[in-house]
This record gives sequence, C-alpha cells and structure tokens, in this order.
Amino acid sequence: MYDLLKGLRVVEGAAFVAAPTCGLYLAQMGAEVIRFDNIGGGPDFGRWPLAANGSSLYWEGLNKGKKSVALDLAHPEGREIAQALAAAPGEDGGLFVTNFPVDGFLSYEKLKALRDDLICVRVMGWADGAQGMDYTINAALGLPLMTGPADDERPVNHVLAAWDLLTGAYCAFALVSALLARMRGQGGREIRAPLSDIGAATMANLGFTAETLLAGHQRPRMGNDIFGAFGRDFTTKDGQKLMLLAITPKQWSKALEALGIAAEVAAAEAELGVSFATDEGLRFTHRARLYPLFERAFAARTAAELTPAFDAGGVTWGAYQTLEAALEDPRLFKDNPMFETVRHPSGLSYPAPGAMGTIPQDARRPVRPAPRLGQHTDEVLAEVLGLPSTEIGRLHDQGVVA
Repeated sequence: MYDLLKGLRVVEGAAFVAAPTCGLYLAQMGAEVIRFDNIGGGPDFGRWPLAANGSSLYWEGLNKGKKSVALDLAHPEGREIAQALAAAPGEDGGLFVTNFPVDGFLSYEKLKALRDDLICVRVMGWADGAQGMDYTINAALGLPLMTGPADDERPVNHVLAAWDLLTGAYCAFALVSALLARMRGQGGREIRAPLSDIGAATMANLGFTAETLLAGHQRPRMGNDIFGAFGRDFTTKDGQKLMLLAITPKQWSKALEALGIAAEVAAAEAELGVSFATDEGLRFTHRARLYPLFERAFAARTAAELTPAFDAGGVTWGAYQTLEAALEDPRLFKDNPMFETVRHPSGLSYPAPGAMGTIPQDARRPVRPAPRLGQHTDEVLAEVLGLPSTEIGRLHDQGVVA
C-alpha cells in the first residue's frame, strides 16, 4: 500500500474480476475505495476458490483495502443510495467504477444529473452492450485455436483471466487520466472499456491481426515454442523441465557457451548459410535443426549441473515448478516484501500482496484485508452522505441497508 492517491474517493459498484481489479489497484495506491453490494453479497461473493469454511478466497483477494456497503439494490431507496454514493460531493470524489449495464439506474446520464463533473469508468463485455466475459471474448479472438500441441485441433483455454486483468489495469489508468483532465477544467466523462475492445486492440498492438491479414490465415499451433524467437522447454538428465529463452545475441551466445554446443551450432550455420547470432527470426525458422542439439546437451546434464552454469553466464532460463514449490521460492513469495500475512474476513491468516510496484523512495504501508460484507455501511452513510443516525436506523429497520 502507498499513499500516492490518498484523499481520492472512488466508489465501486461491480462484480467479477475486471472492475474490482481496477478498484483494488487504486486502493493499493492510497485511494479510499468504497464498494457497494447487494445485501447478502453480489454474484461474485461466493466464487471459487473457497476456503474450507466456505469463504471466497477470490473475493478476499480482489477486495483488499476497500470499504464495504451493503444495500438492497432491488429497493428504490437502495438504488438511490448507490446513485448518491457514486455522485457524492467533494473535489476528490465523483469517481465511479462499475460493470453495471450502460442503461439502467447507474447509467451515466442518471448519475451526471446528480453531479455534472462525474467520472464513470464502465467495464463492458462487448462494445455493443452484449454480454461477454473473459473466456468468451478470448474464444472469439482465436487464441484458444493458436494454443496447445501442434498435432491437436481442440481449442485450449488458458486458466488466467488475462483480458479481465488487462481491462482492470487499463480502467485504473483511464480513471486517473480522466481525473487529471477534470482537474485541468475539462469536466467529467464516461469511459467505456469493453473486454472485446481491449482484446482486439491488444491483438492488433502485438501484430497478430496484421500477420493474419497479410498471411491469409492465423498463426498455427506450435506447442511450447516461442513464436519468432528461440525458446522452448527442455528436459535434463534427471528429468527436470527447464525453459530456455534466447532473444538477444548475448542470450544466444551465453546459452551455447553454457551448454557446450557452440561448435555444433557453428557447423549448422555453415551448412545452412546463416548466422543465428544476429537474427532471432532465423533461430525460430531453423528450430527443427537446432532443437536436437539442445535436447542432447540438456539430456547429458542434470539440472544441478546446468543451472549454476546458466546463472554464471547470464543465460535466460526458468524451471517449471508447481505452485506449491513456487510458494517456497524466496523471489516470488516466501521472502518477497510485497507480501504480508494478514487476518482475512474468513478468519484465516495467510500472505496477501500490497501494491505490485515498488517505490524505493516511499515506505510500504501495511496490507489491509478485504472488509466484511457491509462492514462500513453506517460509517459511509454518515460520513459520505451525511445521514443522521436516526435515518440510518430507519434504513436498517426497513431492510434497505445492512
């Protein structure tokens, strides 16, 4: 946690991954993020993975450092409170993140009528308003048909919600950009961020779309080969799988040196009339000629023999390991100062990360866990909306808030 956004108040009315991720990143940079949900929890309150007691580890992870307000969003007064929170006054307020539909009680037009300079960042599935989630957008983009073994035509879904995460990060950037514009006198605005557009733009930015248009077909499956460069998994003498990557000339030369195959590769270059040292594309093009040389070199040595030589030579490599093993890795989890063991709403204590970026000039603030559902309802209604205790009591009695 850092204090870069201290003083900002962001209201989040959202569920699932993308919009809550946006709120999480803003909270970890110091913003006060107030999330409202239905009484009893929204559609993501009980999502897997679950703890043994049934608590959602997913919900605890994505809502660290936020405040929670529980409302009956089916009740007219509950909806009015949600609108009032999104458009609450204050120079550093009027910032709203949501994945509710474009139309409805949280439409930009309805909120703008309450606060003219409101900034609303809205996560969507498709730009035309059709429903879409990470895995359906990913399927539409063609990536599952580029992923997997070369001899298998079945689509392969990845397990990481990449488009959700990219969209969440983009929304945090877009909200701060819009806030800067508002501070310069340009007023408020709505920013719509469909996963479909984030995905399509990213595919184009990486050259995937141009490649397909010009070639007339999309990239074929190629297993674990890194497209356009030299990179793949290789198996050591003792059966361990290591990922080797050689993109730069230095990476390439150091890998050959550590594996002791420089002379064999030079013979292959002479045979083919090419220079692998200067062109990573040639290493990819002729990978079928190169792979057997690397496979034999890996198979002749154990991981304990290879990895010190790789490290000493500056070779770019990585070991395949389970998440259980990764949790013991000091660089990733065990000794990583980004993590802190905290007690969560589930009653469990386990390590949780703060801000992913490190600011050497600033001290990290303690990691704050996710709230209990509705934990801050009374506090927010009193401090943000200025409701007296009698009115808050009435709302409780009528089941509008909890």
